[in-house]
Amino acid sequence: MATLEQNLQEMLQGSVEDLGCELWGIECQRAGRFMTVRLYIDKEGGVTVDDCADVSRQVSAILDVEDPIADKYNLEVSSPGLDRPLFTLAQFQRYVGQDVSVHLRIPVLDRRKWQGKLEKIDNDMLTLIVDGQEQVLVFGNIQKANVIPKF
Repeated sequence: MATLEQNLQEMLQGSVEDLGCELWGIECQRAGRFMTVRLYIDKEGGVTVDDCADVSRQVSAILDVEDPIADKYNLEVSSPGLDRPLFTLAQFQRYVGQDVSVHLRIPVLDRRKWQGKLEKIDNDMLTLIVDGQEQVLVFGNIQKANVIPKF
């Protein structure tokens, strides 16, 4: 799936930016014979329903012409929200000092799920403070990550 998401990111990024939004990330999830393609967009001051509708129309037209997805799919466009997913090292860098939840592809110390304060990023290594201890994780081993919102 990662290659499909990367291809879609490259294909759609310019068009989303032309509409005044940042393409925060893309998730592709399969449910049976159908796939959900979820685009997260962001912009200064927040995303509106009209922004989502504009991006959805533009992206739909591009996907209809380019036809990069062989299966039937549903397109969803939304804001990343308060518990925003993190897709890139640059996005992680924006949230140093905040709590994050990380799910790993390969377990570290017999754990795939980690939650803690994102202390620092050094090259492709993330340091979390988990229960008062430093835990270093490799960015390439991260399957999914989210910011933990504070209320």
